[in-house]
Amino acid sequence: MKPEIPDKLYFKIGEVSKLVGVAQHVLRYWESEFPSIHPQRAGSQQRLYRRVDVEMVWNIKNLLHQQGYTIAGAKKILEREQKNKVTKHPVQLKDAMAVHWSQIKSELREIEELVAKKNTEKESEQNQE
Repeated sequence: MKPEIPDKLYFKIGEVSKLVGVAQHVLRYWESEFPSIHPQRAGSQQRLYRRVDVEMVWNIKNLLHQQGYTIAGAKKILEREQKNKVTKHPVQLKDAMAVHWSQIKSELREIEELVAKKNTEKESEQNQE
C-alpha cells in the first residue's frame, strides 16, 4: 500500500525512510544504483528528497520487495517505463501491450516447465526410496 506523502517541497532522508519503510543506508545505496533517484543537497550536504524522488523510492521498494525483482530487473522495468512515457498512439500502445503479455506468457510457461521438472525429480527420488 502506497503511503500518504505529505504536501511538502522537500523531505529529509529520515522522513523518507519512515514514509517508505526502508533504512537510510538502503536509500543511499539505491541512489547509487538508480539514477532516477537524485536528491538535492542542502548547504550542510544533507539530502533533500523531492516528492518525485519519494514516489520513485516507493516504486523501487515495490519492485524489489513486493514483486521480487532483483536490482537489475527493477532497473530494466524503470528504464522501460521511462521509454514508454513518450506519448504513444492507441494502436501502438495496444501492440506494445500484446508483446508484453506474450513475454509474460512465455516466462510463465518456462516457470511451469521448471516446476513440473522439479516435481518429476522429487517423485523419482521418492520411488527410489
